[in-house]
Amino acid sequence: MTGIRTPLLTAAGLAALAVSVAVAVTIGPADISTADVWSSVAAHLGLGESGLALLRDGIVWDLRMPRTLLAAVCGAGLALCGAVMQSLLRNPLADPFVLGVSSGASTGAVAVIVLGVGGGAVSLSAGAFLGALLSFGLVLLLSHTLGGSVDRVVLSGVAAMQLFSALTSLTVLTSADAETTRGVMFWLLGSLTGADWADVLLCAGILVAVLVVCLAHSATLDAFTFGEEAAASLGVRVARARLVLLCATALLTAALVSCAGAIGFVGLVLPHATRALTGAAHARLLPVTVLTGAVFLVWVDTLARTVLDPQEIPVGVVTSLIGVPAFVVVLYRGRRPA
Repeated sequence: MTGIRTPLLTAAGLAALAVSVAVAVTIGPADISTADVWSSVAAHLGLGESGLALLRDGIVWDLRMPRTLLAAVCGAGLALCGAVMQSLLRNPLADPFVLGVSSGASTGAVAVIVLGVGGGAVSLSAGAFLGALLSFGLVLLLSHTLGGSVDRVVLSGVAAMQLFSALTSLTVLTSADAETTRGVMFWLLGSLTGADWADVLLCAGILVAVLVVCLAHSATLDAFTFGEEAAASLGVRVARARLVLLCATALLTAALVSCAGAIGFVGLVLPHATRALTGAAHARLLPVTVLTGAVFLVWVDTLARTVLDPQEIPVGVVTSLIGVPAFVVVLYRGRRPA
């Protein structure tokens, strides 16, 4: 039954994602129809003329489409990282930011915006990406020095998170003016404003590569569910597998955070919700989780940019408002009887 359900869920997820993107692009102050969206996309893919005015075509292709697709990629990537890390670290509270990657990215971005690191040659996204990799490198160094166990990895991530969060706060408080501080805080809360096709292609490429790596290790992730000793007894090279998967998820998280800021709760809640539909086997769980995360963040971003129009709410604020009650429900349903 599960073998039949998984292809159906995957097909339903792909259909829901296509419809969600097409409809979300039409929502906004400009009067854009779904037919306009398809015409613009077809024209830019070389499948005919759109017949749209340049302004309307620009709204669809240059403004709304890259933002909506980046939302889908970010949702998919964060959900994927959450599912992998919860199994790899055997911690139901693990999410993409548990390794301090988000805090490191924030510090890198703030260093570029506030301190002018790089003298204009380094963009905000590049600074965030380098900061995320620096933070993850520190986590690997600390965890290796302390023994390399799962608990040590998590504790090293918490230490790196606190360190880079403190550095970010110190930099903003001592060096930024009021306007810069406001812009930095908005980005730190998660924002897809200013998304372009370069961001979409970068994040989508890394997402596909990491998804392939994770699917190739799906049996390994299943083994990790029963603990490191059980995985080793099944022939899994525990240290190597953990390093590969942690590096892959850290790389993907760094890319997403560098383009969209810190968006919380997607990687924490959605894997739990998806497991209720697919079961725990990662060959089934990961593809459906990716699609669920993509659809979820497309609609969250649509809500964030329209509910208080013309003012925009940071995406991370909306995901937290939705994610906290959802996570409480997940915890309640998963509680063990006394």
